[in-house]
Amino acid sequence: MAKPGKAGGWEPALFNTANTLFMLALVLITVYPFVNTIAVSFNDGMDSIRGGIYLWPRVWTLQNYKAIFISGTIYHAFLVSVARTVLSTVLNIFLTAMLAYALSRKEYIFRKPITLVFVLTMYFHAGLIPVYFLIKGLGLLNSFWVYILPSMISAFNLIVIRTYMGTSPDSLVESAKMDGAGDFRIFLQIIFPLCLPALATVALFVAVGSWNTWFDTFLYASSQPKLSTLQYELMKLLASTLNSNSDPNLVNGAGMTKETASGMITPLSIRASITVVAAAPILFVYPFLQKYFVVGLNVGGVKE
Repeated sequence: MAKPGKAGGWEPALFNTANTLFMLALVLITVYPFVNTIAVSFNDGMDSIRGGIYLWPRVWTLQNYKAIFISGTIYHAFLVSVARTVLSTVLNIFLTAMLAYALSRKEYIFRKPITLVFVLTMYFHAGLIPVYFLIKGLGLLNSFWVYILPSMISAFNLIVIRTYMGTSPDSLVESAKMDGAGDFRIFLQIIFPLCLPALATVALFVAVGSWNTWFDTFLYASSQPKLSTLQYELMKLLASTLNSNSDPNLVNGAGMTKETASGMITPLSIRASITVVAAAPILFVYPFLQKYFVVGLNVGGVKE
């Protein structure tokens, strides 16, 4: 008979070893595509066509990034994207949180019908053409506010924040009202700070969405170069690279010289460089939100 405390002593060690190996494999599978993309972005375009590039460039070059930044429009487009992302995120978080607070109060008799209206918008969409005519009717075409106003309220974010606010004790609001605090002060000084984990999670989703989108620029502001965003400029650059063999004039239209596009870069290399340039700002922002992001994802996971 095995001694007490000795039986099964190898099982935790076996589990920890298998778990560690599994997590290492998962990390490698997750990280490898991005590391490979970075390696391809710093590799010579013609050499990349041969394949065989994994974690390290075979022929180092900065020509792929020079092709991206050779046009002065990229820098202005970067500033437009930053302004758009910051304003969209701040307004979406603040206004959506205010609406979520109102709909989370049990004394508000219309909270259920209004919540239902917002939920229905997640299932039914008018379509691209009606939305375009709505934007045109509001006078937002070729305006910077076309990036901001349509995204100020999000139904999905509303549900997430409202659910998180529902976990806050009602006694906090009641005691604040007994001390003479109004609803706006209660929201700003009590509820808003308590919801930082959920707000940070939603803020990351909104920021990534605002940063990565380019289709709205194509639809509503393509005729205004000063409103062009970074993603839209990178999309045009990639399209011009893909079509450079059939129409060299497209290359010049994107700000690239014919020498730059004639054999020194390829669609594979420029695509990798564009991916790195587009993803880098978000990667720098994420570490500052990671603590709140992890907590926000665990909302509702522990019940007391």
